[in-house]
Amino acid sequence: MDHNPELLARLRTELAPGPDLVVVPNGEARGLSGARNTGLRASNHTVVAFLDDDAIARPGWLEILREAFTDEEAVTVVGTTVEPNWEGGRPPRWFPAEFGWVVGCGYRGLPVDRTPIRNPIGAAMAIRRSAFAVAGEFSELVGRVGALPVGCEETEFCIRVARTIPGSVVLHEPSGTVDHLVPRSRQTLRYFVRRCFHEGRSKWAVTRLGGARAGLSAERRYVRVVLPSAVARGLGSGLRRGDVHALLRSVVVLLGLGVTATGFATAAVSGRRA
Repeated sequence: MDHNPELLARLRTELAPGPDLVVVPNGEARGLSGARNTGLRASNHTVVAFLDDDAIARPGWLEILREAFTDEEAVTVVGTTVEPNWEGGRPPRWFPAEFGWVVGCGYRGLPVDRTPIRNPIGAAMAIRRSAFAVAGEFSELVGRVGALPVGCEETEFCIRVARTIPGSVVLHEPSGTVDHLVPRSRQTLRYFVRRCFHEGRSKWAVTRLGGARAGLSAERRYVRVVLPSAVARGLGSGLRRGDVHALLRSVVVLLGLGVTATGFATAAVSGRRA
């Protein structure tokens, strides 16, 4: 529990912890990185799985993770598919699928087959315990704290893994799936803009910790290939079929890119001044 004594007491009462279930408080600074590090220390297996509190694993998820680590000894981190579970049944019609990361889920542009990647989506991943002994734990300099929509702690960690463990593999395994709740409060344009801005700030922090080349390696392809395709797709559907929402999605793609870049630039200027 992340510095919430009331919720900690409630869960310890209602969940009836036992040998297979332990509820522990975050023993580090408030935030997702500290909570994950606390969970890591409370576990004792060779592979540690991380699942967000608002995500539900589909049947077979753990078995798929186990198989991925068994198949290749070099595999150090495995991420799986994260499907959005939209409160209300569907996403807003203006929401572009390429920005699924805004709500902590997969997005159009991710690999569709098992393949090495730079970093997984943090809502559903597993990591060899031995990696933490070499690369260190999650950094509290990045990552979500409370409702502040920042992130990238898994990105920074995986960059450290690649740098400190030669030959290590971060693997995307799409056959494993979890459903990640997207409440209505995260389905607004205001949240979208806020999340993009803080993502830009987080990316700057990652480049400071891991270097610009590694910190922006995946983002370069995303900006050069995925987003232009999204804009072209939306404009094509809008002009050919008169689909107003497709045109709006193209506009939102450009908005998201601009706001994220602004967040990055703002953090860079503040960092240089500091």
